[in-house]
Amino acid sequence: MSERAAMAEPSGYVARVSGLVQQSTVRLLRPASHQRASVAARRLARQSLVLVAIGGITIAVLMVWLDAYEIALMPPRGSPGLWPARILTDFGKDANVVGALVAMLIAIALVLPLAHGSLRLHLLRLGLNLEFFLAAVVVPLLAGELIKWVVGRGRPFVGGHANPFNFVPFAGTEAYFSFPSAHAITSAALAFAISAAWPPARGVMIIYVAAIAGTRLVLLAHHPSDVVGGALIGLIGAMFVRYWFAARGLGFAIRHDGTIASLGPLSTLRIGPRKGVAHGASTP
Repeated sequence: MSERAAMAEPSGYVARVSGLVQQSTVRLLRPASHQRASVAARRLARQSLVLVAIGGITIAVLMVWLDAYEIALMPPRGSPGLWPARILTDFGKDANVVGALVAMLIAIALVLPLAHGSLRLHLLRLGLNLEFFLAAVVVPLLAGELIKWVVGRGRPFVGGHANPFNFVPFAGTEAYFSFPSAHAITSAALAFAISAAWPPARGVMIIYVAAIAGTRLVLLAHHPSDVVGGALIGLIGAMFVRYWFAARGLGFAIRHDGTIASLGPLSTLRIGPRKGVAHGASTP
């Protein structure tokens, strides 16, 4: 290989990686193009209102009748027997989940320019799914951080006793960042996103969410209503992101009634909206 070719090859590889990132960004930010996007938007609005109503009532009931009672039953903070919960809870930590998704996306971006044929198609599809998972987690997390700051709810036993109504709005400190639970947001959003892309994984992801939520209660990091509120925000945020992708023909199809359906993990990547709908509609 000549010296000029040796220098041009890395340069061409970097250009291809850069081009992939640019194309991906343009795809995600372009205007909605699906002909049934407005129908899906109305359906999403109705579902979100129902979830907010049910979730709001549930959170209020938990705050009044269960939060103080439940956290009083939990073992003291730092108990030696809680080490399994401390390990498990890190699988729902926002920084860990987001970091893992970003690392996998970077790995695919670096490998994709060297792939060809069916391998390239599979990597493209996996990359699109990872983009969806990442956005589905980050969007509700950002909303959750704002709500935490505004609400300023004290974590269990902050102030010396079990007081579920210990609020210091705009406190901006970790002690008053209890509502909503970021772990619950992360786990619920990730679970919904993975289930939306791969419906057979739904059962496993429900167990994942329940396990992460349980650790936050056992470790006295949150009240039950914090966990429910976080799960609600994660779910609605991930639903919005799924709609955003579907409206741009990315990974999902929209049926005539506005239902959004997964195109499957191994379907061929297409940039525009599709006319056909694969099996496995993802709900809600």
